Amino acid sequence: HVQLVESGGGAVQAGGSLRLSCTAPGLTANWCGAGWWRQAPEKDREWISSIGIDGSDTYSSDLQGRFTISQDKAKDTVYLEVKNLKPEDTGMYFCKTVGYRCKQPGHWGQGTQVTVS
Repeated sequence: HVQLVESGGGAVQAGGSLRLSCTAPGLTANWCGAGWWRQAPEKDREWISSIGIDGSDTYSSDLQGRFTISQDKAKDTVYLEVKNLKPEDTGMYFCKTVGYRCKQPGHWGQGTQVTVS
């Protein structure tokens, strides 16, 4: 099945930027898009953004503005760029396969930690 690996997290100062990557061999071949979620300590996981196999993107109305999702189909990779990071952005960031045409929906990666101070 499609396995997703997130990377690009780290410790950054407030106001900085990060680009997170979600690499999933077979993502495109299985007609999957991918979405990004995050989970802060002691809070529920919340959806940030998704991108479809056709490149259409959607964003949480609570979070859009500082987040940009994109994809490189040739690399089976979906990116999430976050600008003007704030301490409340601290958490584990996960990606998941999505899409109504996706043959393997609902597969999660292990996450990448983002810590903003």
